[in-house]
Amino acid sequence: MSTPSPLRPPAPLHPVGLRLQGRQVVVVGGGPPAYRAAAGLLDAGAVVTVVGPTVVPALEALAGSGALTWHRRPYSSGDLQDAWYAVAATGEPGLDERVAHDAERCRVFCTTAGDPGTSTALPDHPAPHEHPAPQRGGPGRVVLVGGGPGDPGLITVRGQQALAVADVVVVDHLAPRTLVAGLRPDVELVDASKLPRGRAMPQEEINALLVSHARAGKHVVRLKGGDPFVFGRGMEEVLACAAADVPVEVVPGVTSAVGVPGTAGIPVTHRGLTHEFVVVSGHVPPGHPQSLVDWSAIGRLRGTVVVLMGVDTAPAIAASLVEHGRKPGTPVAVVTEGTTSGQRTFRTTLDELADTIRREDVRPPAVWVVGDVVDLAAEAHRGDA
Repeated sequence: MSTPSPLRPPAPLHPVGLRLQGRQVVVVGGGPPAYRAAAGLLDAGAVVTVVGPTVVPALEALAGSGALTWHRRPYSSGDLQDAWYAVAATGEPGLDERVAHDAERCRVFCTTAGDPGTSTALPDHPAPHEHPAPQRGGPGRVVLVGGGPGDPGLITVRGQQALAVADVVVVDHLAPRTLVAGLRPDVELVDASKLPRGRAMPQEEINALLVSHARAGKHVVRLKGGDPFVFGRGMEEVLACAAADVPVEVVPGVTSAVGVPGTAGIPVTHRGLTHEFVVVSGHVPPGHPQSLVDWSAIGRLRGTVVVLMGVDTAPAIAASLVEHGRKPGTPVAVVTEGTTSGQRTFRTTLDELADTIRREDVRPPAVWVVGDVVDLAAEAHRGDA
């Protein structure tokens, strides 16, 4: 193979978009660049396989939910055999070059993260030298951004502005993945996910990262799912920045406690039906030593109960609500992957909730709603018929 002259300009690109809906794509690597690539490919409807011995928690969460397939092993040349497109994102130049070479041999278009020169396909955003970072000036700072429950269109304008000028984005796996895929190529991405009963970056480490990057003069965005102050531990990060004299701003987000039921047609309040609603964390069950919830009081309420982070603990919570006063036949709606294209809603009752979750293989992220407001969604659908 001849080597082109270094003085010869690169061949011009032919602009074209890839329709990857339902087609096999392989991402080799497991770090933040691989996560960014996988996020964009999933949004394009591709069938994504990630190959790598280890992956960041955000990729592990996507694999655990069934959104993609993870082969937990080193790359093998045969991995590209059935692929339409490949991404080499290991961060190891020799291995990425090998993936690109195998892709060319298999006639599979390939993007090499961080090295456009070895790519046969380029992302649709400009390379760093073609897309200069916005002018900022001033010292480093931290912005806590609520990304909303999943649909990237639900982030606020202020949140979008913060992401547009970020140098570093410290992301939660529940943040809308489209926002991650759309970051400028030169933005440093740090995965600070906390998986349910799984891998989790310690909060103290997250706080230290925010402070250290800001002290280095960087504009740091802490991108969270939902709202930073609704079970998001945002105030801990604000206090850590304040203690370090680091400027910090909070950008509220649409909380899944209201946004997800809303997209399923369920209002958390309704005139003449309920005058209150309560949002409860279900990450520990009733009776757990770490639980701060007065479940007896929650069970006596007549209004709406919204449970977040309560998939595994749903049977125990439902039993406690019935024990303390809720009728077994109280309507319940379980909404998974709320506000995204994968959203599903299951209508059940408190006494049938455990069976429904098991039968439908409900996995996080999911929100469930208890109360008579659940029936309003069915009435609205009858009105549309």
